[in-house]
Amino acid sequence: MNLLDPKMKAEMEECKTRARAAGLTFGNDTLEYIVTNQDMLELSPKVMIPTLYDYWAYDVEVRRNKWIYEVYPHNPYETVINTRPPISFYNQDNADWFNVVIFYHVLGHLDMFQNNIHFRQTWNDDFCGQALADKRLIARIREELGEKKRFVDYVIEFTLAIDNLVGFFPELREADDRNSSEIFGTFSAKINFYFGPFLRLHHEDKTINLKFYHDELERYGRYTKEHGKSLGEIKFFGDPSFLSKFPEFSETFKKHKRKEKEQKPNPKDLFEFLLQNSEFLNKKENRWAQEVLQVIRRTSLYFQPQIRTKICHEGWASLWHERLFINDERMRGRETDYAKVDSGVTVDPRIGINVYAVGKHLFEFIEDMATKGKLSPEYQLLKGIDPRKRFDQRRGDTFGKQTLFEARKYLNDQLLVNFLSDEDFQDFVDRYKLWVVGMKPSRDDWGMAELYIKSKSGQDYRRLLNRALYHPPNIDFGGAKAKDGELYLDHIYEGRSLFTQHIKMVLMGLEFLWGKRVRLETTEYEQVRPQNWWDWQRNRFTPQHRKKRVLYTCENKKITRQVVDQHQVAPENDVM
Repeated sequence: MNLLDPKMKAEMEECKTRARAAGLTFGNDTLEYIVTNQDMLELSPKVMIPTLYDYWAYDVEVRRNKWIYEVYPHNPYETVINTRPPISFYNQDNADWFNVVIFYHVLGHLDMFQNNIHFRQTWNDDFCGQALADKRLIARIREELGEKKRFVDYVIEFTLAIDNLVGFFPELREADDRNSSEIFGTFSAKINFYFGPFLRLHHEDKTINLKFYHDELERYGRYTKEHGKSLGEIKFFGDPSFLSKFPEFSETFKKHKRKEKEQKPNPKDLFEFLLQNSEFLNKKENRWAQEVLQVIRRTSLYFQPQIRTKICHEGWASLWHERLFINDERMRGRETDYAKVDSGVTVDPRIGINVYAVGKHLFEFIEDMATKGKLSPEYQLLKGIDPRKRFDQRRGDTFGKQTLFEARKYLNDQLLVNFLSDEDFQDFVDRYKLWVVGMKPSRDDWGMAELYIKSKSGQDYRRLLNRALYHPPNIDFGGAKAKDGELYLDHIYEGRSLFTQHIKMVLMGLEFLWGKRVRLETTEYEQVRPQNWWDWQRNRFTPQHRKKRVLYTCENKKITRQVVDQHQVAPENDVM
C-alpha cells in the first residue's frame, strides 16, 4: 500500500479544482493510496479501516476472500472512508485515465460525507484515530485478562449481533438539542423547569391559560433586558406577584432536582440499557466488558449514516463522475473505454436493483422537475396527462442545480425513494423503463422457472425499492412485561419479520450479557399451503401466510418457543 505518486496526486488536485467549480464542497486535505488486490482482500473485513480493532472473525473472512478470489478474481475500483482527513484507496490495476474518473467519483462521495446532515455527527471526527485508540484498548484488555482473553471475543461477537439496534436517530436528536441550546442561548435549570414541566402541569390542571404563559415569557424578557441574565432571573422569581401566585415553586423545584439526580438517563438503545441495568456487566470484575460494548457501539454509530445512504451515495457519486469527466479534456480519445466501464457501473438491470443507477436517475429526475417548476403546488394539483406533460415554468438550470444540492443535503435512502408523489414516481418509472420482474414455474419444464414482467406500476417498483432498504427492527426493551429481573424484548411489528435462524444465537448472547433469562416476543409467518393444485393455480402461485405472535425464551442456554397469538391469513399487501 503506497501513497499516490506526485503525478497522480497532481491529477487529483486538478479534479478537486474542477469539482469545486461545479459546486461540490469538501475539505482540502485528503489521503490517497494505491493498493494491491491482496490489500483489498485484507482490508475489506475491517470496512477498509486499517486501524479497526482485531477480531478473529475478520481473519476468517480474509481467508474466505482469498479462496473466492482464486476462483473468481475481482475487486472494487476504489473505496473511500469517512474520516478526517478522508482516505481513499485505488486498485493498482486501474489505468491512469480511469483513475481520473474514479477521482471524480470519490469527490462525489466526499461531498456527500461532508454535507449530508445524516453525517453531521462525523463531520469533525478522525475515526481512524478513534479506531486506533479502541484497538489499543481492546488489546490491553486482552492482555490483562490473560488466560480468559477469549471472553473478549465472546463479548464482541454477542454485541455485534445487536449492533443494528444502535440508537442512531436518538443520538442525532440529542446532538440537535445541544446545538439548539447553543444557537438560541442557554437557560438555567430553574427557568427550564418553570417554563417547561411546572407551567405545563398548571395548564393541564386549567389553573392558567396560554395567555399567561406568553405574558410570563414577555416578563422574563423584560427583566433580562433591563438587569442582565443572572440578576434578571433573580428579580423574575423574586417578583411579589409571582411569589403570591406560586408560593410552592421553590420547594417543587428542589424536589424536581432531587428526583433528576436519583433517575438514570433514559437509554437511547439496547446497548445503553444493558450498560445501565445489567447486573453482570456492572460487576467490578466485568467492567472491561462495558468498555468493549462501548467500542462496538461507537463503531456502529459511525457507520449508521453510510448504511442508510447507499443509494444516495452511489447515485450522487455516479452523477458527478459522469458530468465532470465528460467535460474534462483528459477524456479525449478515451470515450469508448469510458463508455464501456461506465455502462457496467450504472447499467439499469432488467432483474433486480442497481443502486448506482437508481440513485443517479432519482437525483437527475428531481433536478429536471425543479428546473421545470414541477415541484410546485401548481403542478402537483394538476390532473390529466397532457397538462402535466406541457407544464414548464422555466425556472432555469441554476434553480434546478440548487434543488439538486438541497436534496443531497437533506435526503437519505428512505427519503429519496419516497420523496416523489405517486404520479411523479410513475413518470420516473416510465422515463427510465423500469419494471418489477416476476417468477413462476415453467409450463414446459417443471424443474425450471419463467421470468416475466410482473408490473410497470410506480407503486410496485417503489415497494420493491423500499423492501431493499436498510430497515433494522424496532425493539422495545424497557416495557412492563419483564418479570423477575429478566430482559424482555418486544418486537414492534412493522410488516417485516425477523430472521428466525439468527434468533437462537442472538438470545444466547444477550443472556450472557444480561446474566439472566431473556425473552423475545415477535411476529412470524406460517405459510398456508393450498390443499390442491387448482387452489395453487387460482392464487397465481403466490403463497398465502398466517401471522403468529410468538414468544422465545432463553434460559441457561436453552431456547423454547410458544405461540401467544395467531391471526388470519395475511391480506394481499401484507404477504411477505
